[in-house]
Amino acid sequence: MGQKDMEGAIQTAGEYREIFGKDHYYLEIQANGLEHQRIANRGLVEIHKKLGIPLVGTNDCHYLKKEDARPHDVMLCLQTGKTINDPNRLRFDTDQLYVKSTEEMVAEFAELPEAVRNTCRAADQCDLNLAFNQSYLPHYQVPEGFTRESYLDRLATQGLAERMRERPSHVQTQAYELRLREELMVICSMGYAGYFLIVWDIINFARSRGIPVGPGRGSAAGSLVAYALRITDLDPLVYHLLFERFLNPERVSMPDIDMDFCMDRRSEVINYVIDKYGKDHVCQIITFGTLGAKAAIRDVGRVMEIPYAEVDRVAKLVPPQLNITLDEALAQEPRLREQTETDPKIGELMKVARSLEGLARHASTHAAGVVISQEPLTDHVPLYKGANDEVVTQYPMGDVEKIGLVKFDFLGLKTLTMVNHAVRVINEAHHPLDPTLLRTNHRDLSTGESGHAQSLDEDQAGMF
Repeated sequence: MGQKDMEGAIQTAGEYREIFGKDHYYLEIQANGLEHQRIANRGLVEIHKKLGIPLVGTNDCHYLKKEDARPHDVMLCLQTGKTINDPNRLRFDTDQLYVKSTEEMVAEFAELPEAVRNTCRAADQCDLNLAFNQSYLPHYQVPEGFTRESYLDRLATQGLAERMRERPSHVQTQAYELRLREELMVICSMGYAGYFLIVWDIINFARSRGIPVGPGRGSAAGSLVAYALRITDLDPLVYHLLFERFLNPERVSMPDIDMDFCMDRRSEVINYVIDKYGKDHVCQIITFGTLGAKAAIRDVGRVMEIPYAEVDRVAKLVPPQLNITLDEALAQEPRLREQTETDPKIGELMKVARSLEGLARHASTHAAGVVISQEPLTDHVPLYKGANDEVVTQYPMGDVEKIGLVKFDFLGLKTLTMVNHAVRVINEAHHPLDPTLLRTNHRDLSTGESGHAQSLDEDQAGMF
């Protein structure tokens, strides 16, 4: 119809009805205040009369309330890098793209009441079930003759024996063996043996390829199983770390083991996981940058073509408080409140900025999060091709976990890269050095009383 080819439109509509079935295909009409939509509606009604295809009246929603039309217009300018007065910019010449009430929709389609009734008919035909109590953790393939639980037991037991051989001879092994049994019982009873095997396999691959791996961080350092598997390099018994901080049967939640890798070689680890589980089962996670208080003022001011000096002066009145909102800034700063109330231009600026504050401004890839799923990810989450053709989820991290997908953190650390480079230089010039065997008395360093702290400045000695 956009090409004024009614016969072609009728033929296409008939073909779609054959493809989707006469009970599942509708012609959509809208009442959004746009002239080209009114023209389209007339053509769609003509096709409806010609072919008997049912009409459905819908609402093209871009914002919540009618008064949000102005902030939406400004947001379009932000997204396209234009100003509000640019005659060639993208714009919608209507304020009707909001969520209308039932009464408003009935009034809009008063001459076509069946189009409103068909909205319920179409909705009843939708079949969507969102399961929030499932986990789509991939199945780790264990050697023949093992279950995931028995294989984890074998690896952890062997790993602990190796760790014990590295300890001084006077260390009592009984406490370690008892702790290992207790942890394995909790891990296996909660169904997380597979998770530990997946993480162990990833870490094992990295170490086998000479990719620097961090010693461990967070509550996972309290797990002796993780230490035995060399997922972490911190002995939880030496440092009196609690396993229950990491995994507790009284508070059922998926374990969360952060994996730190050399920043330059993190991609090798991710590619290994993709090769192992399939590219349709692995991707990174999206993250959204949102408009903060000061950024909202500056961005809206630029779009509204307010001189930079004025906008900068207003933005600097926002108190330097972390995650402060514009409403909080107005309550705390009387000068900002006064300018908003007395200067119409600043009042409009603040009104629009408050509407846009907190909205997503851009999308990027999460620094660490990677999803690995037993089933193709498209069965559970929409995907998005980001920068450098990276495939990422369209759901952010919190929502990914809510629908049962399991997130693994692959963090690329510049520190590990620098340490790796330093060790390589030392090895080339001196005797081989293994940084994992270095031992530092942190307690003495913190007091500045260690002879090993000679290379530290006085103001650094207490920073450990």
